[in-house]
Amino acid sequence: MEKFQQIVNDSKPVLIDFYADWCGPCKMMPPILSQLKQKMGDALRIIKIDVDKNQKIAAQHQVRGVPTLMLMKSGKVLWKQSGVMEANALHQIIQNHL
Repeated sequence: MEKFQQIVNDSKPVLIDFYADWCGPCKMMPPILSQLKQKMGDALRIIKIDVDKNQKIAAQHQVRGVPTLMLMKSGKVLWKQSGVMEANALHQIIQNHL
């Protein structure tokens, strides 16, 4: 929990992928996030949070379904949405919020 707070309080934007191992749509996200990482490089940090292992963090951020993607910077939630998204759409959303 403390490490999570350090990451999201950083001035570098963080995209958080809330997922679960049992979630089918969640399994579609890794290649999408990989594409996004290639586009964004070091301008964005991407982390994955397993909602089953990190229930406190998921509850704190009101994650109701998986996958849920959340963009944070300096401790503030800039954007949040549930469901699978493609890399170009994610890239556009992130660019709009930075």
